[in-house]
This record gives sequence, structure tokens and C-alpha cells, in this order.
Amino acid sequence: MSSSNGLQTIDSVLIVDDSSVQRGIGAALCRELRIRKVHEAENGLEALALLDKLPAPPALLIIDLEMPAMDGSELLSALGSRGLRAPIIVASSRERALMNSIQDMGTALGLRIVGALQKPLTLASLGALLQNKLHAAVEQKGPEQHQTIDPEALRAALTRGEIMVHYHPQVEIDTGRIRGVEALARWHDAQLGWIAPDVFIPVAEQHGLIRELTLHVMDAAMRQTAIWTHHGLDLSIAINLSPVLLERGELVQEISELQQQHGLRAEQIVLEVTESSLLRDLAIALGVLTRLRLRGFRLSLDDYGTGFSSMQQLARIPFTELKIDRTFVHGAHERDSLQVILRSALEMASQLGIETVAEGVECLQDWRLLRQYGCKLAQGWLLAKAMPGGELEGWLPSLQRRRPELQAA
Repeated sequence: MSSSNGLQTIDSVLIVDDSSVQRGIGAALCRELRIRKVHEAENGLEALALLDKLPAPPALLIIDLEMPAMDGSELLSALGSRGLRAPIIVASSRERALMNSIQDMGTALGLRIVGALQKPLTLASLGALLQNKLHAAVEQKGPEQHQTIDPEALRAALTRGEIMVHYHPQVEIDTGRIRGVEALARWHDAQLGWIAPDVFIPVAEQHGLIRELTLHVMDAAMRQTAIWTHHGLDLSIAINLSPVLLERGELVQEISELQQQHGLRAEQIVLEVTESSLLRDLAIALGVLTRLRLRGFRLSLDDYGTGFSSMQQLARIPFTELKIDRTFVHGAHERDSLQVILRSALEMASQLGIETVAEGVECLQDWRLLRQYGCKLAQGWLLAKAMPGGELEGWLPSLQRRRPELQAA
């Protein structure tokens, strides 16, 4: 559906709650938000039986946690076993930490948990969650990627120049100005449509194509950055390095030659490596990274916090940037535990004298929290989606218009 309040794709809902009063409140709110079909169930067992009878699953489920016969946690486990893809909101009057844990459990089961709300539900809380989180989740979902990619198809796509580069803006939190972009490989196949990077990049690594793919992306990204520089837009460009490439000493010269060919300054180029990149052959990886740093390239530790030895890597390698994974950023304003982790990471980076970038910024509340904690840069759907290089300059006026909102947040 589409409505004046901006909500889309929600035409039906299933409310599961043992309280008829709470179900009534939820149903009234959903109808006020123009959700046409409202189904109700008293508990998990009744909800499962109803789902078996409906011709198609509802577009949204709102599930209470404390119910007899089958509680919300058990129901989520059952829905996970069924492979349900509909978005789910969990609701409860219990403490936020418990709700967060159940939300994480549902996500681990493969469910699309879009948020947790305190009861009683209100029009403001439900409407905001649907507007800000459900809509973004629907847009980001994209096609399922279960197919096996033929390495020869990827090789042919590289030969034909079909691998494109999109750019995700990185915005300075204090000023609301763009500071750089992250280059992201994109592949659209005539038969298969869009193929996710986490599908084709492992294929490139396993079949000896990752060097060609990475140098293709670097060449395109540096060429685009040179165009922006010529237009008076001085941006940094962040490019991901595969773990496989850190085993090649020749990489340093290859990157340097591309940088010089396109007339860029070495400090404009940020090379992102994940912690796992450093676990294959530490001595060789250290040699490559230190040589790159000596030539003036900047180094970023990507996905910070997702591994077990991130702090050890920060001590070993001359990183200039710490990129905090979205799992510690998205929704941090709602979770005390994430705030502690986020604040400690940002304080540590400040003491080490390195810049910080937060991924997965999708709401003004998280933007405000990052500014309060001293984070330097942010990227995420609050600001923009990744876009082709030719669209970036056209997007900049919209960022300029939003600067007062971002600075006032």
C-alpha cells in the first residue's frame, strides 16, 4: 500500500497478544496508519494455526512476548523454522535489555526483526518505527541470492566491463559536509539481475579473479575521484582490500601506479582491511600495509568490533582510521550496552589519534549519539544510498539543504 504518511508495502498485519485490550489498541493504531487488514491471535499456537489458514502471510507481525501456551520467544523460534520472511515487531512491557536479547535471537534465526516497542503501543512509536525502519528494511532487502555464480560468467563480466562501482557518501558529523566516499563493486547480469557482492566476491577470491576485480574497481574509483577533483570536489576514496591480496607484495606498486596515473594524492586513498585479512599470513600482510603507509596511503580497520583481536591489530598496524561496524551503530540510541561499546571504541580511537567512521547510520537519534561521543564521519541510509559516480554531484544540493537538520539533531 501507499499512504500520505509515507508508509508503503504494508497492507495487512497479524497482532499476537493474550490481552484483548492490548490487541484492540494495536488494531486501532494499525487502522489509523491505514493498514487495511488486521488479523488477531491470543497466543503463539493460535497465531501458527492462523498462518496456516491464510492464503498469504501478513505483511507485518506484531508479537507480544509474555503469553500463555506459547510465549513470544517460542513463537519466534517456530517462525524461524518455517522460514517466515515477513517483518516482525516485538512488543512487551518488560525491561529493554530482555527485549533486545529476544530481538537479537530472532535476527539470528533469520527473521526480519525490525524493532522492539514498549507497551502500551502508541501511534507515535508505532508510526515512527514503521516509517524509519520497516521502509528501509524493505528497500534494502533486494532479491534473494541463492544461485551459484559461474566463475567464467564473472570473468566475462570483468572482460566486458560490466562490474560497476557505486559510491557511498561519508559525511562529517560536526558540519554535515561530505568528506569522502566508499567505493563498492556492483554487478548487474542480464539473466540474473543484481548479484550481491557477498555472492560474487568470494567467487573471485576462490577462482583467481580477485586481483583483476580489485584493480578494476580501483581504476574506476580513482578515475571518478579525479573527475570530482577537477570539478573542485576534494574527496577521499575508500577501497576494500581482500585478504588474498595482502599476500602479494606486488600490490603496493600496482596501487601506487594507479594513484599516479590518475593524478591523485596518496592521502586521498583509504585502503580498508578487515581483521580477518590479517590472520592468513601476518608477516606478509604487515609488510604490505606498512609499505603502503610509507607511501602516504591511509589505512582503515574495517568492521571494527566483529572479531576477537581488533585491539591487538590496532597496536600492530599503523591504521589512520577506525571503521565501526553497523552492528554497534544501528539502533545504539535504544540500547545501553551498544552505547557503552560505541563510546569506548570512539574514546580509544581519539586517544590513539585516528579518525573514526560509523557505518549503518539510519536515524537522527544515532547520528546525535555519534556526535555526542565524538565520532568524526558517518555513512548510512540516513544520508544516502550508494550511488553511481555521475549522481553524486546532483545529490550534494540535497545534503546542503539537510545540513541545518543534521547540525540541530
